[in-house]
Amino acid sequence: MHIHSILQFQQDYRTLMVSFALLVAAPLPSGARNYQTGVPGSHSIIGRWDITVHSPGAGFPSWLEVKKSGIRTLVGRFVGAGGSARPISEVFVDGNKMHFSIPPQWETGKYLSVEGTLEGDILQGNMVTSGGKTYGWTGVRAPSLHRAKAPVWGKPVRLFSGTDLKGWHAQGKNQWVATGGVLHSPASGSNLVTDQTFRDFRLHIEFRYPAGSNSGVYLRGRYELQIVDSSEGEPVTNQLASIYGFIAPSEWAGKKPGQWQTYEVTLTGRMVTVVFNGKTVICNQEIPGITGGAIDSREGEPGPILLQGDHGPIDFRNIILTPAQD
Repeated sequence: MHIHSILQFQQDYRTLMVSFALLVAAPLPSGARNYQTGVPGSHSIIGRWDITVHSPGAGFPSWLEVKKSGIRTLVGRFVGAGGSARPISEVFVDGNKMHFSIPPQWETGKYLSVEGTLEGDILQGNMVTSGGKTYGWTGVRAPSLHRAKAPVWGKPVRLFSGTDLKGWHAQGKNQWVATGGVLHSPASGSNLVTDQTFRDFRLHIEFRYPAGSNSGVYLRGRYELQIVDSSEGEPVTNQLASIYGFIAPSEWAGKKPGQWQTYEVTLTGRMVTVVFNGKTVICNQEIPGITGGAIDSREGEPGPILLQGDHGPIDFRNIILTPAQD
């Protein structure tokens, strides 16, 4: 390379670096906010939040994740009382205040609008649903649930005797029956929940559904392992063997409706492995937060096994849980 060319290259490079520095330091466009470390309060919104929405008579769980996208923008995901995790195209932050809106998913109506204020490690505010109702809400930082060492497994426990519903309770009017070693829900009704709660465990469970039906197994009552009549094809996050809305299975391993199928699940902290009909379809993947239909958002606490019975007929059998001893 000639001397002139080298000098020209050095000058062009310096000009490029100056232009980039001016771009980073330039005022943000209207509606956007700088969230870099050092800006008081604004970067603290980043992270995962376990939310309780204060509806009349009882609260319902929700979840929020806020993270960086490039230099200037905050994006995220939101889980409401039902449905799956929804993307947030931008979370707007101004000081210790934030707001965002997302389009409806399964519900009809307008956009869901959420606004909140961060005070210490508490995020709280109001949300206006797609149906126009306003609710207050409070969020706390979600725990990491990280395990420092591998669990020591205890003795397997048979959660379903095969003859009765001892150890279980329905969330409403009970339609579940035990007959011939099968836990049977003949039609849509109430979910069924274990009386006991668990932290980390291995779960063996067998299930069978008729054509067109839909159910699920909620791990700790908060993370739905999807059961639904699905067609073979590209795995997605709302079909059979997915962690609903978050993790798709790596491959199709399902059988036809009316046939017995098996989940072997290992849950330690947030990390989940699912062996479906003998194939490992989710291998030690992180569950970011609660899924729609969770019993609560208190992720740091143990929780039950919940069998979804409000979406259609479903059968279960041979439900065996091996708890972690530590």
